[in-house]
Amino acid sequence: MIIGKDTNPQKQIYYLSALIIEELNESKTVAVDFFDIYHKIKAKEDISINLYSLSLDWLFLLGAIKQNKNKLEKCF
Repeated sequence: MIIGKDTNPQKQIYYLSALIIEELNESKTVAVDFFDIYHKIKAKEDISINLYSLSLDWLFLLGAIKQNKNKLEKCF
C-alpha cells in the first residue's frame, strides 16, 4: 500500500520518494549513481534496499526520474 494508516511516516513510499528527489536536487551532477543516493538516504533514515527500490519504482511510474546508463536522472 502506498499510503498506509501507519503512524511511522519514515517508512512510507511518499516520504522516501521525497528524500530521493531532495538528494537529486542537491546533487551537482545531472546523473547520480543508484547506490550513492541510497547511502545518503540510509544515513538520514534507516531503510532497507527493498523499500528504497519501491520508492524508486514509484518515481519511475510518475515520470519524475529516469535511468541513464546505470545512473538516475531527474526529469524536471
